[in-house]
Amino acid sequence: MKRILILLVPLALYSFSISCSKTPDFSETVVITEEPDPNDPDPNDPDPNDPDPNDPDPQDPLVYPVECNGQFAGPYPCNGYDLIGWLSTGSFQASAGNDCWGWTDPVSGIEYAIYGLDSGTAFINISNPSEPIWIAKVRGGAGGSSIWRDIKVYNDHAYIVSEADGHGMQVFDLTRLRDVTVAPELLDADNTYTEFRSAHNIVINEESGFAYAVGTNTFGGGPHFIDLQNPANPVAAGGYAGAGYSHDAQVVIYNGPDTNYVGKEIYIGSNENSVDIIDVTDKSNPVSISSISYSDVDYTHQAWLTENHQYLIIGDETDELSFGFNTKTIILDLTDLNNPQHHFDYTGTNPSIDHNGYVLGDRYYLSSYSAGLRVMNITEIANSTMLESGYFDVHPADNEPGFNGAWSVYPYFSSGNIIVSDTESGLFIVKAQ
Repeated sequence: MKRILILLVPLALYSFSISCSKTPDFSETVVITEEPDPNDPDPNDPDPNDPDPNDPDPQDPLVYPVECNGQFAGPYPCNGYDLIGWLSTGSFQASAGNDCWGWTDPVSGIEYAIYGLDSGTAFINISNPSEPIWIAKVRGGAGGSSIWRDIKVYNDHAYIVSEADGHGMQVFDLTRLRDVTVAPELLDADNTYTEFRSAHNIVINEESGFAYAVGTNTFGGGPHFIDLQNPANPVAAGGYAGAGYSHDAQVVIYNGPDTNYVGKEIYIGSNENSVDIIDVTDKSNPVSISSISYSDVDYTHQAWLTENHQYLIIGDETDELSFGFNTKTIILDLTDLNNPQHHFDYTGTNPSIDHNGYVLGDRYYLSSYSAGLRVMNITEIANSTMLESGYFDVHPADNEPGFNGAWSVYPYFSSGNIIVSDTESGLFIVKAQ
């Protein structure tokens, strides 16, 4: 986000300054300890770490789960989604939150939320989502505090990157969470990949076992390829500078309508003012397939494919600010990867800024900053139709185009629990009714 780094960091920093066998019984094996917060001037304040006093956080007498009833769950506007649980950002000894992802332990079946923080990365047991347990925190690593931290998971390992200079990519063995007996435990990463100094994001194709760091100080900010065949010891595998800086991406083994590319590993990069499609099957010889933009482009931020790989759903992070319209989502038809076509634009119900969006089945889950989680039914996407089917607004103060509220969402837990990471208020666990 090089342009946004220059123009919008003061706003973001100002707002932060004020404002994913038998399940063990953790009640018997984990002792929960609370560390005093040295920045807490009033220990009797129910949420002294809340940087936005005008934006309420869930507080007693709320008893979880909180049903969405009459379009509210406690103080939160909602439609079709209940508030199941919550932990404040401050409870993690952090001032700001950012990305989120998830991991399900293949042995115990326990679901863990992973929450990026300015001071590190938190791992939360949400097997009982109404009483989430903060299990561990991985220290932020080299480079110091950063409001940008992104995480993905592959083969029981978490890979963590940050914009902090010198951070590299942390590697953390998630099975270590099984051994925590006194929670929360402060941990160091198991390994650090240092072939780049910093990265904006990390993308993993779990089918191929390759990671793609984007927005690094290598390959002009384009994708930096990393071989994860040995998950604990990543190995550099080249990169691609031909399409310029990538802010985010999705990489798949393509299985869509364009038969020329079925079975190929295809990289789809959100590259600030365009979407660039690259064949990365041969890491030593990546090949550009096509590049496409759209009307009123301002900052091509993130995109995700429908499960049939025919349509691409794009979020432009700053077009709402620059052009003054309601949340705009751009849909491309990728029937021909060499010649993508603009399919239609979806217009949301408010002017909030869209950030990260993910597809699961016939639903598109979008973190839309001040408007929180918005969920769209994409059953009729081929007929140029998307309909909002529900929402949970983690930032009830307003729906204006700003950078407060929902940073990301992770909808892939088999339980149906959905985590939403808020930049200020914390980690929300919600679920469809």
